[in-house]
Amino acid sequence: MERTLRLIFRDEERRNTTMSVSDPHDEHNSVSADVESAMDFILSSDVFEISGGSIVGKIKAEVVSREVETIPEF
Repeated sequence: MERTLRLIFRDEERRNTTMSVSDPHDEHNSVSADVESAMDFILSSDVFEISGGSIVGKIKAEVVSREVETIPEF
């Protein structure tokens, strides 16, 4: 099963922008604090240039799980 951590922010134009991290670790208790710290750092550092201007707020973080089955690979 593939897992992706999605960090969802709001930009200056009030649009959502998402950053994705593949295969996040599974320790749920530390993940919440780590994710919040990472999102705060991204927000305060203002290092990402996106089409809607700077990132100005946090919306949410979520882990998306999906199962991928390859039938046959060429």
